[in-house]
Amino acid sequence: MSDKIRIGVLNSGGDCPGLNAVIHGVTGAAHQLGWEVVGFRDGFEGLLPPGNHMMLDPIKTAGIAKLGGTILGTVNKGHFVSIIGKDNVQRVPSEIMDQAKATLERLDVRALIVVGGDGSLTTALQIQKEGIPVVGVPKTIDNDLEATAMTFGFDSAITAVVDALDRLNTTADSHKRVMVLEVMGRHAGWIALHGGIAGGADIILVPEIPFTHEKVAEAVLDRERRGYHSTLVVVAEGACPVGGTLTGTDMGGSGQIRLKGVSDAVAYEIEARTGKETRSCILGHLQRGGSPTALDRILGIRFGVKAVSLIKEGLFGHMVSYQSYHVGSVPIEKAVEKLRNVDPNGELVTSAKAIGISFGHP
Repeated sequence: MSDKIRIGVLNSGGDCPGLNAVIHGVTGAAHQLGWEVVGFRDGFEGLLPPGNHMMLDPIKTAGIAKLGGTILGTVNKGHFVSIIGKDNVQRVPSEIMDQAKATLERLDVRALIVVGGDGSLTTALQIQKEGIPVVGVPKTIDNDLEATAMTFGFDSAITAVVDALDRLNTTADSHKRVMVLEVMGRHAGWIALHGGIAGGADIILVPEIPFTHEKVAEAVLDRERRGYHSTLVVVAEGACPVGGTLTGTDMGGSGQIRLKGVSDAVAYEIEARTGKETRSCILGHLQRGGSPTALDRILGIRFGVKAVSLIKEGLFGHMVSYQSYHVGSVPIEKAVEKLRNVDPNGELVTSAKAIGISFGHP
């Protein structure tokens, strides 16, 4: 057992660009303090006996900030899942918690940094209440945590959307087609909204603003009358028509639907109602893959450094938070109580409408 202070770090849930930047920030800041860092593989599952882990140091983490994915691996299922479906919290079994505590005690880990979204941070909060000192780092490309103005991975995701729209625009213009691009966003439409505005979309459909196929078709035909013979549509995977339901596949009793295919439905309705040749494209995990943007590398490193600082200050049960260009912290309990959704009457939506973007709202 080491005489040095030893902390742990893990990432849980979906991967995204910037995770390695956080690990780099945690490791560098900890070693500046003379601490040791244990990286747990495959999320919380790495806490189970015998403890699937690796020791991290500045040499091992040199250069990883520019890499996508995570050197520690991650899972979004397993023994520690605490959210099944929307707003349905499930307790992690006590025997699983006991095994995790035993692993951390055996490795002499004094505090644990958990990098994850609302589900992973809900699990982290349960671990904190079991007596394990925890600090949270927000991770979601959806950028939908109310307690932080931005999460790393979001900028990389919208950059992928913009690149896709730039490419789709040229083929849409060439064939005078309507192109429908489906992007991630189960409950919040931030990726669709930011990516759509930056990428020159003409119609943006988000979960917070129910649409009708009639209004979407009207927008396409109105563009046609004004001399615009191609149209770009961005639709978040969680967008629904008025009175409709989510589009996807039942995940076998998990309480959630694996969202996929709303773009196909929208494309079908547009072609049927307008006669315009229409194609759909699902961007999918391309939004999660690849190297992080410069912004996400910097933000990830700052988040990692702040997480170590919170441990040094003894602010356990807190999550790193980014507000007004400053990296601070908030209690995890506050961070997971509310998602940040697109405001249908907010400034960003208003700005989009002012330049002629339609949201298909009746």
